[in-house]
Amino acid sequence: MSAGPRNLRIDALRGVSILLVLLHHFSIAYALSDTAVARTFGWDAVHAVVRNGNYGVTMFFVISGYLITSNARRRWGRLSAINARTFYVSRIARIMPCLLLLLVLVNALAVASVPIFRNHAPLGVPVSFWLVNLASLTFWMNVLIGTHGWVNYALGVLWSLSVEEVFYLSFPLLCVALRRDGRLLAFWAFIVAIGPVYRATHSGDEGGFLYANFACFDGIAIGCCTALLADRPLWRALAMRGTQWLAVAGMTVLYLAWPIAQSHVFGVTGIALGTAVLLIGAHANGARDSARLLAPLRWSGKLSYELYLFHLVVLSGLRTLFPPSATHGNEKLLLLGVYLVLSATVSTLIARGYATPLDRFVKRQWLRASARGPDGARL
Repeated sequence: MSAGPRNLRIDALRGVSILLVLLHHFSIAYALSDTAVARTFGWDAVHAVVRNGNYGVTMFFVISGYLITSNARRRWGRLSAINARTFYVSRIARIMPCLLLLLVLVNALAVASVPIFRNHAPLGVPVSFWLVNLASLTFWMNVLIGTHGWVNYALGVLWSLSVEEVFYLSFPLLCVALRRDGRLLAFWAFIVAIGPVYRATHSGDEGGFLYANFACFDGIAIGCCTALLADRPLWRALAMRGTQWLAVAGMTVLYLAWPIAQSHVFGVTGIALGTAVLLIGAHANGARDSARLLAPLRWSGKLSYELYLFHLVVLSGLRTLFPPSATHGNEKLLLLGVYLVLSATVSTLIARGYATPLDRFVKRQWLRASARGPDGARL
């Protein structure tokens, strides 16, 4: 997908979303209740910050929908003119290199008998690596997790990638079929309405209210709608500084006040709508953001895909070398720093030395092939 200049505010938002996920996963492995931070601020306060990492995924769903839709409009002028094959090639070029690398790493470490990388049977039903790999590559890992539990620790993150890619499978076809923005808005509004209803009817099932497609599609659909509405005068009013701060305050209260298991029905919708308001502000205020304090978040946002896929590989390695049962007190805070630095380093190396070059190579090859006719002659 051809994007314009990077919007630094959106990168910062993505940085917030991935940081929430990283902290959440670390806190599950290494409970921070006996650390100096918990003693200083209270465990309830610290726990409130780290327990709702799934809302970080909700934020990323909205940002993803916004970027996919706005970039498609920028490239093709209108959504009805989208080239489905080029769209799919762009998704493959961005998604598949890192996904394949992750699967190779996890499979190899499992074969090398590193216990945490092996498949497990949390619900008592063994699952083969063939099935896990198939679910990962064909984007129904969230369904597998909902049915069999967390069968593979390091590959568990692929549930959200599965949700996204199933949604985007229909994206260009829908744009061509419905043609007009108004019809697309109506369809996506319907998907948004389904979200809280689906979560409410599956409240007793974590795989249903957190990881199922229709429990998550509303976040992506809200992002798509935001991209279509951001330029309209009525909606641009949401870019006012006061409205932006109100959205941040509302999201913060919603995030901290309840665990997601209690607030998921409308909490996901609330976080998604708050993220949409912030995206409208980012859209209206342009790509530049001079706040230096946000530089680490912006940098993390640029690497959000690599960080998301590979941080559990790093955490799995740390859990193998430093078992949580033998790690106490402020040792966990030191390990948290190591975890964040290692995750950032690994993700940077993968992005620069592997994912980005392959992304560009695949797209260049597709452009060359599409520039030639069926007989190989250049058009």
